Amino acid sequence: MSLGARLAYSFGAFGNDSFYGLLSGYLIMFITSHLFNTGNAAEDAKMISIVTLIIMALRIVELLIDPFIGNAIDRTKTRWGHFRPWVVVGGSISAIILLMLFTNLGGLYQKNAVLYMIVFAVLYITMDIFYSFKDVGFWSMLPSLATNSREREKTATYARVGSTVGGGLVGILVMPAVIFFSAKATSTGDDRGWFIFAAIICGIAFVSAWCVGLFTREVNSDIRKNKQDTKGIVGIFKALSGNDQLMWVALAYLFYGIAINITNSLEVYYFTYIMGMPKAFSIFSTINIFLGILATSLFPVLSKRMSRKALFTTCLVVMLCGMGIFAFAGSNLPLVLLAASIFGFPQQMVFLIVLMVITDSVEYGQLKLGHRDESLALSVRPLIDKFGGAVSNGVVGQIAIMAGMTTGATAASITAAGRTNFKLMMFAVPAVMLVIAIIIFASKVILSEQKHAEIVAKLEQTWGKKYSGDQDAKQANGSIELPTPIAGQLMNLSEVNDQTFSSGSVGQGFAIKPSDGRVLAPFDATVRQVFTTRHAVGLVGDNGVVLLIHIGLGTLKLKGTGFISYVTEGQKVKKGQELIEFWDPTIKKAGLDDTVIMVVTNSKDFKNIKLTAQAGTEVKAEDNVMSLEAKAKAASK
Repeated sequence: MSLGARLAYSFGAFGNDSFYGLLSGYLIMFITSHLFNTGNAAEDAKMISIVTLIIMALRIVELLIDPFIGNAIDRTKTRWGHFRPWVVVGGSISAIILLMLFTNLGGLYQKNAVLYMIVFAVLYITMDIFYSFKDVGFWSMLPSLATNSREREKTATYARVGSTVGGGLVGILVMPAVIFFSAKATSTGDDRGWFIFAAIICGIAFVSAWCVGLFTREVNSDIRKNKQDTKGIVGIFKALSGNDQLMWVALAYLFYGIAINITNSLEVYYFTYIMGMPKAFSIFSTINIFLGILATSLFPVLSKRMSRKALFTTCLVVMLCGMGIFAFAGSNLPLVLLAASIFGFPQQMVFLIVLMVITDSVEYGQLKLGHRDESLALSVRPLIDKFGGAVSNGVVGQIAIMAGMTTGATAASITAAGRTNFKLMMFAVPAVMLVIAIIIFASKVILSEQKHAEIVAKLEQTWGKKYSGDQDAKQANGSIELPTPIAGQLMNLSEVNDQTFSSGSVGQGFAIKPSDGRVLAPFDATVRQVFTTRHAVGLVGDNGVVLLIHIGLGTLKLKGTGFISYVTEGQKVKKGQELIEFWDPTIKKAGLDDTVIMVVTNSKDFKNIKLTAQAGTEVKAEDNVMSLEAKAKAASK
């Protein structure tokens, strides 16, 4: 992948998150503080209430549409690829419509309020759907830009930087830019200031979408062939009901997500209407970007020293302390910045903790239910994020009305009662939700790293048994020569320093003390299992052999560090094709055994399983080292 294409994709991420920041954070503020200005405060408040509730309802409806969006993108086949058409079309239309929403639609609400609400609802849901097409298409196209894992990681890093800067800059620039472009010098800007700022952000989103469409290319390969439809809301609820760990972490994250979405969305209101210092919000937004980067870099260190429960609880307790300081900071800028920073700092770490637990719940559910629901499990977090954002949009509008932070309001016009109501909703209600999240996570989530390691070990022991005699496995016939997938010194399986493997309970096989870090497919096969830690892979061969290739002992603890997987579940591979690459010094530095183990998990389907090369000799990858003879199948079969 060229540097130009990588930069274009990074710019696309910049524009995508800039757009989302404007949509999720500042459209509501424009609606509550500037859109409705009839001179009748009661009528304006009524319109704000209805419109913000419409937004909340439409965003929740859009969650039901999301799965169909994913399916539509998967089924798109054009000369420009699956994703780029949706990035360009979705990005262009959503940018134009969002800009329209930063206007009063020609004063339509003053002429016919009902018609205005209908037009607003149609425009909003259309914009939201096209943005979802663009957003899903944009992030889903990452695997299509390169088939090499290293290239993907580089591109993902570029994109993550672009999205972080794009989303952060909107918060930094919003109030200074709005006030600068306004015709009148006010603390909250005016219609013109908001429209010009929105035009700049929407323009960036529009141009960046076209840059992605024009300067990136999708790579076609078997890896990208869709294997199953995107699951809907019903499928997600089924997955939750069967996987209790996924359900509990999702419930804890739901309370947490709604809480932080409400407080985060109200921060700009605090700086504007409580402190009367809207430009100071830019200082906080700048600090927040650096704190987010720092928190992300600290997470690996803290996660090694603290359990997930302890770290999750500590993060939320720190956030509660930040809320407490924030609630009594008043207009003291240094104290407010400190409080807001304390509240914001742990959020990236909480995100990573939840992501790790949800990822680990895939194997938990696989062991418990007997099937793997990876796509369903990983779709839970984005669903909750969107739901939390939708709820906060509706709630923030009602809070603004309750506190008197509507059209024409200034910090001086907010009453003592309004300030009290605002602080109760910004701090007290979210604090209760955070406490509930702590209780749920601490009492119900049991998926520690040690527990996950035990689950994966059990899966490794039982993996492949279901393919014995299954339609997924080809029937083995005659004598089969089994090559080694990696170079090194050949070992008897009984020599392996692990009772589970050496006893043969998982299956018969052999081991290699590796002299190379490249693991190749020993025969034509279908990849049936790619472990999330990339230390093992399961193959169902066209020759009828079901093979588990396991790299090292205890390497699960490395969590994928030092391993690169070049295949995905369901992918067809040819003999000699690279499956995994690993960095042997990483394993040895961790004090772990680097022995690579090959086990025929359907050994009961074979007889006369024996090594054809002498144990202790050096072998090259693809050298035949074992022979198997298929048992005759019963006549009834």
